[in-house]
Amino acid sequence: MNPLKFIALLLVSSSVIFGCDPDEMEQGDLMNITYQPESYTFDLPAHFPKMEIPTNNPMTNQGILLGRHLFYDPILSADSTMSCSSCHLPELNFTDGKAFSKGIDGLNGTRSSMSLINIGFVQAGLFWDGRAKTLEDQALFPVEDPIELHNTWPNVINKLKRHVVYPKLFRQAFGINDRQEITKELAAKAIAQFERTLVSKDSKFDRIQAGKESYSDLELLGYGLFFDDDPDLPDTECGHCHNIPMTSSDDFFNNGLSEAATLDDFKDLGRGKITGSKSDNGKFRAPTLRNIKYSAPYMHDGRFATIDDVIAHYKSGAKSSPTKDPLLHKLDIEDHHIQALKAFIDTFTDTLFYKNPEFKNPFK
Repeated sequence: MNPLKFIALLLVSSSVIFGCDPDEMEQGDLMNITYQPESYTFDLPAHFPKMEIPTNNPMTNQGILLGRHLFYDPILSADSTMSCSSCHLPELNFTDGKAFSKGIDGLNGTRSSMSLINIGFVQAGLFWDGRAKTLEDQALFPVEDPIELHNTWPNVINKLKRHVVYPKLFRQAFGINDRQEITKELAAKAIAQFERTLVSKDSKFDRIQAGKESYSDLELLGYGLFFDDDPDLPDTECGHCHNIPMTSSDDFFNNGLSEAATLDDFKDLGRGKITGSKSDNGKFRAPTLRNIKYSAPYMHDGRFATIDDVIAHYKSGAKSSPTKDPLLHKLDIEDHHIQALKAFIDTFTDTLFYKNPEFKNPFK
């Protein structure tokens, strides 16, 4: 049997498969397991930026393997019913297809689940409001969130220490000498390593950048609209927030979803709640457009069901508020412009990404 499949079979019932009490284990109980981490190397296209990897969390095959299992394992939740993947499904662009994600107690969150596609390139902060500085920080939040996995890290770590397989995986990934050295920080590092591998790089857009394909006439028209680089076409302002090649931005914007008379009138303060600056109220991180067709509904509150709804919002000029982005204005675009925009945005679709077996649930 494939050794990775064997590990997955052992882990699949991780909520009930435990060894002895970790307090009864001798110091150095994992030292008989070989620690030989293998470096993981990214194969990125020439038009991609370099991914910045923390010096204290280098990418290894063993760390990624551990992170992938933790990402898909419901052992992280209080009742062992949900995992990180419950809100981040590969076939839905690592979202959950809902306006508001629901946790183990059936309670709805306040925002839509963000895509994790190319998440390793984000530098300005994770989540819609940027409250987590790094992927390692971000991985710590859902476990103890009362609406999400509603657990405690001490409880999770105790289960991981008692588990029959996870101590071995932690040893192979991080070189710990005994199971008492398993920590939430190491678990978060492993999850972050796996998430950094979620790279989309084989869309039509990428193949065009590599000189392997060409735009159709309709896509080329959409390109001109998207980037405002043709004086004979109306400006749509898309490219200011959705920069290539990631089709996102390391910045936060108020894209006119909510009308507000003053800086204090936003129902969701967004970035402002994190920074404490009222000038950030109503601003949210610009998400990627890669595989956007698979991650409906759209916006931080999932208010738009389709791409057509999104374009209609921007065509209208959006709603007025003190922090509304100055680039937002009524768009002088016709139906054929909209079709061209959609055609160009569709060149960001990467079917190989969501079909990649290395990104899928290892327990299935």
